[in-house]
Amino acid sequence: MNRFSRSSIGGNTGDRVYAILREAIVTAELEPGRQLSENELAELLGVSRTPVRGALARLREDRLVAIVPQLGSFVTLISRSGVEDAAFVREALECAAIRLAAERITESGLEEIQANLAAQERAERELDVESFDLLDETLHRIICQQAGHEVAWALSRRANGHLDRVRRLSLPDSSYLTEMVSEHKSLVAAVAEGDPDRAETELRRHLRMVLSSVDQIRVRHPEYFEDE
Repeated sequence: MNRFSRSSIGGNTGDRVYAILREAIVTAELEPGRQLSENELAELLGVSRTPVRGALARLREDRLVAIVPQLGSFVTLISRSGVEDAAFVREALECAAIRLAAERITESGLEEIQANLAAQERAERELDVESFDLLDETLHRIICQQAGHEVAWALSRRANGHLDRVRRLSLPDSSYLTEMVSEHKSLVAAVAEGDPDRAETELRRHLRMVLSSVDQIRVRHPEYFEDE
């Protein structure tokens, strides 16, 4: 578990511990159903129990951790309702943002997202899942920035835990990566052309793509999901 290192901690310790644990849960390094020990996590991260306890409380708000009295803290199983809720919130926020971005994007903003797409293509060719994931998040954040409402990305990301887990489990599939890059190109083209209606349509299609992969991921990892 190389993410859990003293060198990983810097700046605001509480925020860093939260970010590290959230990433470990989303990537299934801390797999669904796993019991979490505050003492063990504090030792692995080289911090006191206080920031770990605070991070677990924040992760409970994100529905990624369940804190059960008398039993302890556990990584939640992936919930279909949680995935659908996350998709609903993200679609509502980001579709509103991309319409504004299509109307307002600056030349420098357009250059930034086009450079991001070029980097995504390199990551796709090299099957570099971690780099692609970061670039994917950055693209969506830039779109919200160009809309003038970066808060939309921050709120979307907080609600996105269950959806993120399904998406990350899909990324090792090279065909999925290819499709993701293709869809990113389509929505960026609509923004570049200043077409808010098409930009919104392309983004809705893109965001719903993850929902379509839930059943396939459940077949591969039934132990990660709640019983329906």
